[in-house]
Amino acid sequence: MCGFLAVDSKEFDLTTFCDALEKNVDRGPDMTETVEEDAVMFGFNRLAIMDLSDDGMQPFKGEDCTLVCNGEIYNFLQLKENVKDDFSFQSSSDCEVLIPLYRKYGLDTMCKMLDAEFAFVLYDKVAKKVVAGRDPIGIRPMFYGYTKEKGEIAFGSTAKTLMDLCDKIFPFPPGHYYDGEKFVTYRDPAMVTRMHTPSFEEATTGIRDYLVKGVEKRLHADAPVGYLLSGGLDSSLVCSIASKLMPGKKLRTFAIGMDRNPIDLKYAREVADYLGTDHTEFIMTRDDVLGALRKVIYTLETWDITTIRASIGMYLLCKKIHETTDLKVILTGECSDEMFGYKYTDYAPNAEAFQSESMKRVRELYMYDVLRADRCISANSLEGRVPFADLDFVEYVMSLDPDMKMNHYDKGKYLLRMAFAGQDYLPDDILMREKAAFSDAVGHSLVDDLKEYADAKYTDEDVAKASEKYAYKMPFTKESLLYRDIFEEFFPGKAEWIKDYWMPNSDWEGCDVDDPSARVLSNYGDSGK
Repeated sequence: MCGFLAVDSKEFDLTTFCDALEKNVDRGPDMTETVEEDAVMFGFNRLAIMDLSDDGMQPFKGEDCTLVCNGEIYNFLQLKENVKDDFSFQSSSDCEVLIPLYRKYGLDTMCKMLDAEFAFVLYDKVAKKVVAGRDPIGIRPMFYGYTKEKGEIAFGSTAKTLMDLCDKIFPFPPGHYYDGEKFVTYRDPAMVTRMHTPSFEEATTGIRDYLVKGVEKRLHADAPVGYLLSGGLDSSLVCSIASKLMPGKKLRTFAIGMDRNPIDLKYAREVADYLGTDHTEFIMTRDDVLGALRKVIYTLETWDITTIRASIGMYLLCKKIHETTDLKVILTGECSDEMFGYKYTDYAPNAEAFQSESMKRVRELYMYDVLRADRCISANSLEGRVPFADLDFVEYVMSLDPDMKMNHYDKGKYLLRMAFAGQDYLPDDILMREKAAFSDAVGHSLVDDLKEYADAKYTDEDVAKASEKYAYKMPFTKESLLYRDIFEEFFPGKAEWIKDYWMPNSDWEGCDVDDPSARVLSNYGDSGK
């Protein structure tokens, strides 16, 4: 991951600008550069992944455009063929192709051509305007705001970079671009133009083919690659696919668990042994969890219960990877549940409700699971890649008859499991094992420790009075009050960055619960074992 800051104003001196940019330095510790183009200030913190030489450093400057982009453009070689006669490339970086694409095709067409995860800001010197765009899933983060005195627009990879520059700060909506005046939707990944009703075999074959292609795209890097392996279905599939795509190459896989009853470590070890990976385990303690809490909330820029719980193990794991290896790129298994279902979507009353819930979850990925993956990985100077968020894969899965994805089989995510059954990807007990909630999978004691800490810090009266402190999305438990108080210390009055608490759909029978963990659902069963 990289980090950038771009301000369409000369309102700030260079020292103030650089101090703001410094808040992104964990995302890109390799090189930092600032430039001014007319009235626009650009800053970039680089994590070198493609073209490791200085030529790959940003901002990229064409004759009439200046660009910063945090992204991976997976189809950049094909796109370069379209513009090779119109532009002299200064690097072999994938992101530089955006400049000639913008000039040849314009902003709208360019964004629709990208098979990528990206956030970019480009200054058009001819039109004297700043434009920007973000990938449809929101894999790469971007926020925008308006400067405190002059009200000019500014963009940053994280919200914290804008805190000292802007009063009002907003998430840049995924699947949108800013054309210099307004925000325009160019792609909604949850909305497909045509639904398909294939046979079960056709559906599972398509799922397998698209996911394999999604992993394959993400293996290309000029820096070393590693894999998060929880032992759950999704991360195990990513590792097994990569292993098949690179026969003879030993993958480097990593897992973390609590020192008390970590559920998934044994399953991660089983997958690693099956695939023959170079596997590393890390153990965390109660003190590690509580000691990381404030840093995690500052890094995430959220107050959501689920996101914070699930981030602590991931953050500590990525911190260990950064401290003990030379890896720069991490493949991970996020974004599957939103399409194939959670434990609570077993309660969906019909196919229409299941599809509607899936669409909602895909559109909100950037606030929850994608946010967690990006911040935990990038805060430790690593780049995360998410094969389940591949745009072709998402479009295919979202276009499948939702009735096929519902749990008619007494087995969650059955369609995904069967896509890889009998193919020698994973042992059957891993392929068919019920999912454990992420924060439970590293050990039930993680959530228990957090709740005990909050119980010791707050009273029931504190929770009852939370509405006096926080009118927006009032905390409703001691744990949620703890997280909100810490968030407000760092980001006072900015709670509206997050739409709501991640919770099961309370309108459905069986889902009106007071905790987001699947552990509280009556159908959790053997999931956490």
